[in-house]
This record gives sequence, structure tokens and C-alpha cells, in this order.
Amino acid sequence: MKKYIVIILLLLTCSPLIAQRNYSFRIARLKYNGGGDWYANKTSLPNLIQFCNQNLNMNIAPEEAVVEVGSPELLSYPFVHMTGHGNVVFSDSEAKNLRSYLLSGGFLHIDDNYGLDKFIRKEMKKVFPEYEFVELPFDHPIYKQKFMFTNGLPKVHEHDNKPPQGFGIVHEGRLVCFYTYETDLGNGWEDQEVYNDPEDIRQQALQMGANILLYALISYI
Repeated sequence: MKKYIVIILLLLTCSPLIAQRNYSFRIARLKYNGGGDWYANKTSLPNLIQFCNQNLNMNIAPEEAVVEVGSPELLSYPFVHMTGHGNVVFSDSEAKNLRSYLLSGGFLHIDDNYGLDKFIRKEMKKVFPEYEFVELPFDHPIYKQKFMFTNGLPKVHEHDNKPPQGFGIVHEGRLVCFYTYETDLGNGWEDQEVYNDPEDIRQQALQMGANILLYALISYI
């Protein structure tokens, strides 16, 4: 039933009359405990949403929701974004809820804003103790949705002189969580004046973000 509902919602984006009155769906930012700045990159998701609405003819609500890891409302969103620099702690009940969300068709995008890596790897093991993050090959469909990234993730900001990497958790052949590391995609989505990044870098970041969101919606269906 959920799959058919999402198909109907996506088809509604083709109707300009309906698009004027309401939105097909909303995406969410994940709020977590532990002290990390889950709220980082305040302008990133609104800008990504605007880019997707303009370039992919989507009809996403312009402002993201904020949803807590343990909230039953998590199941209301086909795409949830998580970022930050610092500590992350999932309680057992939160890990169980996040697992249920992902196994029910949801999608989690984690973007390391520098400093998240050592925390999120440990906490995601609570969610999926049976799986490890695996690096996705450059020919994975997530890199060739609307926009082609033949060399994988774009590099937005430099931190430790490492190449950008995209890791995934795959359950029964479906990518349920995509973790972007050493790329700072979310920074690239921010308003231009925040970091003064070159426009071509911002466009690459937004295009990759659009690919991730589009892939998540297709896999949700």
C-alpha cells in the first residue's frame, strides 16, 4: 500500500493546479542525542529542496521537518538527512525505531560535516549489528541518476587530505543508508555567502544531493 501511495504522490507533481495548492511530500532532518550539532548547515536542505523542485520537477515542501530518532513520526518521511560534527548516541529504543524505519522502505542520508565518523559508525552498528558500511563502486546507480558522477562524490571542502567516499548499508539488495564522507555535501548546499565556494562546486554538490534524493524516492517505491 505504501508503494502505491508514493507513486500517486509523485504523479501529482505533474499537475500544476495541484502543485499550486499543496506539496507531494516533505523530507526531514534527523535530531539525535549525544551533544552533536544535528542542526548544522541550516540553509542546506531548503536549498537542496529548491534545486530538486526546479531541476527535477519535484513538489517537495520547501522547509524540512525535524524528526527525532525515536519518534514514530520517522515513518512519515521517505528521506531523512543527518549531519553534524560531534557526538551521536542512539538509545536501544531509538536504534530499534531507526531500523524499523529503514527496513520499512525509508532512506537515511548521513553527511559527515567533519568529526562525525567515529561516532556514527559505532551507533549505526546498534541499528544494523549484522552489517558493515561498504564503499559503493562508482558505477552504483546513486552516482548516475539525473546527473552523472563517473568518479564518485564531488569534493566540496578539504579536511584531512583524503578522497571523498560514499559508504552504504545494503539490506536484501536495497541501499537503506548512504553515508557521505570527506566531501561536505551539506556545506556545498548552503547559501553561497556562507562559505563562498565557487559556483561550480556548489552545483556539483546540489546535483549529487539531487541524485541521492531521487535514488531514495525510486527505491522507496
